[in-house]
Amino acid sequence: MTRPLEGVTVVAVEQAVAAPLATRNLADLGARVIKVERVEGGDFARGYDHVVHGTGAHFVWLNRGKESLAVDLKTAEGRDVVRRLIARADVFLQNLAPGAADRLGLGNLRAEHPELVEVNLSGFGAGGPMEQRKAYDMLIQAEAGLIAITGSAEAPAKTGIPTADIASGMYCAQAILAALLRRWRTGEGATIEVSMLEATVEWMGYALYTQMYAGTQPARMGLSHSSIAPYDAFPTRDGQLLIGVQNDTGWRTLVTSVLEAPALADDPRFTTNVARVAHRAECDAEVAARTSRWSNAELDARLAAAGVPAAQLKEVDQVVDHPQLRARDRWRTVGTEHAQVDALLPPATFADVEAVMGDVPALGRHTRALLVESGVDADDFLRRGIARESA
Repeated sequence: MTRPLEGVTVVAVEQAVAAPLATRNLADLGARVIKVERVEGGDFARGYDHVVHGTGAHFVWLNRGKESLAVDLKTAEGRDVVRRLIARADVFLQNLAPGAADRLGLGNLRAEHPELVEVNLSGFGAGGPMEQRKAYDMLIQAEAGLIAITGSAEAPAKTGIPTADIASGMYCAQAILAALLRRWRTGEGATIEVSMLEATVEWMGYALYTQMYAGTQPARMGLSHSSIAPYDAFPTRDGQLLIGVQNDTGWRTLVTSVLEAPALADDPRFTTNVARVAHRAECDAEVAARTSRWSNAELDARLAAAGVPAAQLKEVDQVVDHPQLRARDRWRTVGTEHAQVDALLPPATFADVEAVMGDVPALGRHTRALLVESGVDADDFLRRGIARESA
């Protein structure tokens, strides 16, 4: 069967998380992704750590299935190679520092290639007072207000994963697919801009509307939720379990079928979600007094049988061996420069074809072949240090 993006070529001058996530999604769908890296060190994410058999965890996560071209963009010859590859590509994506693409002659390429899908990913977008500011994930989370509503009442916290990077990377991939669809219909390319700040503020969603129309921002609630109750971790005999009841029918089921406290179903403090939120402390106390009668396993089984939303608070080692992922056969093996490693299939599953999930490239793994493809003397480029290939 044909993979969805088979025949599509993407050239990416990318590093860190956001842009590599976008192009990895395209590679998983069958696109050819040519990753342009620095001659010395390559993508910064290669050196964040070396925990995956000598390779960085971020890099392994984000760069499978790509071809690595290590070339010096500070040289005219290096830039010419990349421009030659872009001339034959469908998509060009870059997340260089603001203005760097233009200085390198890699900006506004649609003037020469009107059918190209050109994507510029930056922290704050072109224009505005913050255009030139550094834009790491934590900084964007702070500017977007995400940190302000995350954490406990005592202290704010950033999310444990790079949310701003992931949001902007996903919007890049989505926009590229939309642009390719339009191009296949009309022949018209696209120039796309994605701002990490704007992607993350979009994810703020209900919090923005609460601020704009109620005049308050949602409180930091830890595991709880400012608009829903009960919605928290509750004690059991041997631990705790997360319970989230989002409607009044669910509340009635919880207290009658699971907690065996039918009187609470018609208690005026708890009959509606609005009332339960207004009496959150009493509501949570009533639930907690009863959940502690059972073990984690017993309560989890009772909640599942009754159809009440609940979850166990798993540590990451438990997620690695999650029974649902194992039962659905979601793990595959990909190669890295040092060893074979496990990798999770992408979330979107096509019934007729599986994601590509190619190897994670060593720095410059495909340099020689790409130089030859570009029509230049590969040996000369490598000898002069304009390009680098892996050992």
